[in-house]
Amino acid sequence: MIEVTLDIGAVQDALVQEANALRNVLESRIQQKLSGGVLQTRSGALAASIQSSVEDDGSALTIVGYSSGVPYAAIQEFGGKTAAHDIVAVKAKALAFSAGGGQSFAKMVHHPGSTIPSRSYIGSSFAEMSDEIAAGLKQAALEALGQG
Repeated sequence: MIEVTLDIGAVQDALVQEANALRNVLESRIQQKLSGGVLQTRSGALAASIQSSVEDDGSALTIVGYSSGVPYAAIQEFGGKTAAHDIVAVKAKALAFSAGGGQSFAKMVHHPGSTIPSRSYIGSSFAEMSDEIAAGLKQAALEALGQG
């Protein structure tokens, strides 16, 4: 009789540990793209809103990357259209802008809407790292099994 014993808990722990290390690399890559790689930094709010996690339901590990609390994050990632709307001076008596070679002031202007192209920073980072993530998790599993 031959008996084989596998410590599934050790493999799971190794996979979670490696997934967390890869999650940190992924998060840094996304933030780098938001610092001039894909989008130019204006306030840094979008880069600061990037979060990631490793979800483990006992049968699968999932690395998740997302933006939280920035209303324009999705339109930058996926693209889309904005509706026509009015822009009204709220914090000052008037809006100031350059038009026709000079400076103009108005209490309100009408914005006709925009078409925003996709500027993927999360999805493209996952795609760029897919081979690295697969190789890292495979190596972690092999090492936990004593074969790496």
